[in-house]
Amino acid sequence: MLIINGYVIDPITGLTGLYDIEIKDGKILHIFEAGSLSATKGQNIVDATGCYVSPGFIDIHSHFRDPGNGSEDIISGAKSAAKGGYTTVILMANTTPPIDNVKLLDYVYDKAKGADAQILQLATITKGMAGSELTDFSSLLKSGAIGFSDDGKNIENESVARKAMQRAVEVDAVLAFHEEAAKYIQGSGINDGVIAIELDLPGANRLAEEFMIERDIKLSLETGAHIHIQHVSSKGSVELIKTGKEKGAHVTAEATPHHFSLTEDAILKYGTNAKMNPPLRELEDKLAIIEGLKSGVIDIIATDHAPHKQIDKDKPFQNAPSGIIGLETAFSLCIENLYKESGMALYDIVAALTKKPAELYGLKKGIKEGLLADIVIYDIDKTTTYDSFVSKSENTPFKGKTLGGKILYTIHNGHIVYSNINNN
Repeated sequence: MLIINGYVIDPITGLTGLYDIEIKDGKILHIFEAGSLSATKGQNIVDATGCYVSPGFIDIHSHFRDPGNGSEDIISGAKSAAKGGYTTVILMANTTPPIDNVKLLDYVYDKAKGADAQILQLATITKGMAGSELTDFSSLLKSGAIGFSDDGKNIENESVARKAMQRAVEVDAVLAFHEEAAKYIQGSGINDGVIAIELDLPGANRLAEEFMIERDIKLSLETGAHIHIQHVSSKGSVELIKTGKEKGAHVTAEATPHHFSLTEDAILKYGTNAKMNPPLRELEDKLAIIEGLKSGVIDIIATDHAPHKQIDKDKPFQNAPSGIIGLETAFSLCIENLYKESGMALYDIVAALTKKPAELYGLKKGIKEGLLADIVIYDIDKTTTYDSFVSKSENTPFKGKTLGGKILYTIHNGHIVYSNINNN
């Protein structure tokens, strides 16, 4: 395969400019200045003229529900990822049952063979996600776990969180935390604010997140553990993370496209398709998250892809599950809300989708000779209408929306796993 005339943006290697890329046997064989390579007989040519070429996006936070209830699986989730430009996806461990042992970890990796994206799996921090007894970090790491998280649940017990961090330091692992203290949550999925009052619904106060972030940054400073804060939702959380970094805590953080694209008002229009944990909050929170991404306080853009069956999302608000799908719409929301509306540099957006995730989990990625050819080609001047999805689920407020940016090709291990040249 030969990719010609594309403008490369690769924050991982620093490669920027017009280049031709030759791919053979799944790897990047040669990189030359545009116009330097000539196609050989039988070589597939991808003309990227007028488009950008970057390393395939890396999502560090997805739910494929496998094993689970059928709202997604590893194969369908990987196809959804490919459509969104992602070539690597790190899965959360809150499956049914949760990934807290080697047997289930092996199940995931066996099923992921041949998927349209590289699948990596987190294991749970605690057995059964019960928040009390730690899993066997060493054996899980040896069997392929990329890190640890009880995402979906908060680790309330400070002693358990401290022990987890101490153990993570011993085995050199990252702990990713879902930060929501139960004592500040009357009802999940909606901000404790004016919309909750208008709808007469109990909400989740921002203190639920901020209280836990403050505690865990303190424990990180105490233990030296690398902690990663998931799906930041409040202005106060951004400020706490900034202060923690300034004090020397080994802390990184992620923001989701829905938290930098929407506010709590979206619940009035989209109902349960705007219900998520942590909830959408106020405009000042959304703007603080955007500024956090622009300044680097928030390191990574992560989708928190959370598929649910329609029958479940159709339940009354308090009974419906939280979460929306996100892999297919993430890039457009970045272009629409970060690049166009907020002036975030495209290079920095790509870094938050590639370089920073790769650094977090020590992944060897990038457009470099000898590396696997995981590449995305996209056009930021075109648009995409999201009227259908590859995911098994369609629980998103962005269904039917036309948004900026278009993924043209996703290439994984040197093979085109998604193309969108003739379709909108």
